[in-house]
Amino acid sequence: MDRRKFMAGCLGGCLGLPLLAQAGEAQAQAGLSKIIFPFAAGAGGDTLCRLIAQEVAPMLQRTMVVENRTGGDGLIGIKSVKGASPDGSMVLVTTGPTMYLLPMVETTPSFDPANDFMPVSLLARFEFAVVIGREIDVADFKGFVAWLKAHPDKTSFGVPSNGTIPHFMGSKLERDLSIPLTRVPYRGSAPVLNDVIGGHISFGITTLADALPQHRANGLKIVAVSSAERSPFAPEVPTLKENGIDLVADAWYGMWLPAGSPAEFASKLGAAASAALAKPDVKEKLTAIGLIPVGSSADGLTKELAANTAFWQPIVKATGYKIEN
Repeated sequence: MDRRKFMAGCLGGCLGLPLLAQAGEAQAQAGLSKIIFPFAAGAGGDTLCRLIAQEVAPMLQRTMVVENRTGGDGLIGIKSVKGASPDGSMVLVTTGPTMYLLPMVETTPSFDPANDFMPVSLLARFEFAVVIGREIDVADFKGFVAWLKAHPDKTSFGVPSNGTIPHFMGSKLERDLSIPLTRVPYRGSAPVLNDVIGGHISFGITTLADALPQHRANGLKIVAVSSAERSPFAPEVPTLKENGIDLVADAWYGMWLPAGSPAEFASKLGAAASAALAKPDVKEKLTAIGLIPVGSSADGLTKELAANTAFWQPIVKATGYKIEN
């Protein structure tokens, strides 16, 4: 290749760089976006994702699909978005606890929420519940505690995954009740509830939103909620604090993009998600399953993440729980 051809090739390559950047920006404005949800289909978070996808798609003139990438206690889905091209084609919706707890418990953190992701919006809040099967003939939480003490061979409980708020709630209950408990991790809330209903485990700790439908249908019984006050979704159920357990825990779902994503697209996506969550019919559908719609700025999501990290870090550290990776 002679010098003139070489220089022309270099110049063409340099001129092509802005075009590539423009192409990435264009992809963020139109095309296909996958909302990655790191837990199983069929529960409250999955319903939230599908409602948002349905509502946001026409606002952004973009195809939005939901993909459940389960496994690794949420890590598989999170890491797939972390490593995705920052062009708007991959969106992460997951629980706040997944984002702030996993880096605390991994021996070598797989991701840094502040540096590997771009915040978009806080989506919805939710509470947790202690659920038991209907075959356990007790009237309330205190009755269930007495039942556990009388059946030391039946103290297995399910959680949606390891390293989650339900996991650490279980650790707290074990200490406060002085009852050895066996934690069984699942991939999402739905299989936990199925095994509680089927009598394969004695109880589960999962989101109130996910447990409400079966509670209302008499498939299982919620005996305690984790909120500071009784939940408006289940006002008949006492809180853990009312039962002498010094624990208040709630959580939320958030939306993120890979770090380096176009700021304009992130802003439009966040605004569209917030607008969707403000719609009366969307609110009605979410509150019906125990989710409290929020919608926020990216800054609101960042502040929420930081506050929760500061609150849970000493609690998690005290358990000594770690994930080898």
